[in-house]
Amino acid sequence: MRIIDLSSPVDAAAWEPDPVVHRILTPAQGAKHMAAEMKEHFGLDFDPAALPGGELLSLDTLTLTSHTGTHVDAPAHYGSAAVTDYGKPRTIDELPLDWFLRPALVLDLQDQPTGAAGVDVLRAAIARTGREPRPMDIVVLHTGAWRHAGTQRYFTDFTGLDGEAVDHLLDLGVKVIGTDAFSLDAPFGDMIRRYQETGDAGVLWPAHFAGRRREYCQIERLHNLDALPAPYGFHLSCLPTKIRGAGAGWTRAVALLDDLETDG
Repeated sequence: MRIIDLSSPVDAAAWEPDPVVHRILTPAQGAKHMAAEMKEHFGLDFDPAALPGGELLSLDTLTLTSHTGTHVDAPAHYGSAAVTDYGKPRTIDELPLDWFLRPALVLDLQDQPTGAAGVDVLRAAIARTGREPRPMDIVVLHTGAWRHAGTQRYFTDFTGLDGEAVDHLLDLGVKVIGTDAFSLDAPFGDMIRRYQETGDAGVLWPAHFAGRRREYCQIERLHNLDALPAPYGFHLSCLPTKIRGAGAGWTRAVALLDDLETDG
C-alpha cells in the first residue's frame, strides 16, 4: 500500500490570520523544566546535572486554533441548537470514526474563478471523473488553492461551493466534503462584496450553513492533491484529533492506495 500525504503543515513561519505561536524548550531547558515540575507537583528533588550533558527531552508548546492546518469541521462549528434543524449539533469527539476512513472521489475545480461554484459546475466535475459519488464516499474539491498555502493569497483567492452544491452531495449520501482551500465557502471578501451589492444574506457562508440543515463534516486545507494518480481508486484517512467539546479537530489526512485496486 502506498501512502500519500495530503496534509498542510502547522508552520509558525507561514502567514496566518491567527498566527501560530511555537515555543520550543531545548533538551537542556527541558531537563530544568522537568525538575521544577517534579518538585512542584510531586515533591521530588532531582538535579538535572545528573543527566548526560545535562539534557533530558525537548518540549514544544503551540498556540493555534483548531482550524489551523488540515482539519475537520464538526457540525457544532456551523451553529448551535438554536439555529439547526436537527437539534444539538455534534462536536468533533462525538462523530463516528467510520465517516473518516472511506473511498474518496476528487473533483477538479481548478478552472473555476474565485467565488462559489454552483451545482451545475459540480455536476460537470463529477461527470468528468466518470464515476458518481457513492453513499459515505469522501468527496474532495481540487481547486488548486493549496499551492498558495503559507501566503496571504491562500485566504483571498479560491473557489468554494454554494449551498445548493453542498446539498447535491449530501443528497447522494456524502457525509464528508473536503477542499484544498482555506474554506468550503467562497473567500470572505467575495461573499461580503456580493452581500453588499445584493442585500441577499443567502450568499454569506452558504456551504457552512448547509450544516445547520443537515449533519455533515468538512475537511479544509488539504494539500498536495497533484500527487494523486487518479480521481478515485483510493481511501482517504482523515481521522480527527479527539478534542472534547470542540467544533473542529486537526487531522493528518493521507490517501491510502492499493495498486491492485482499480474500481475505487
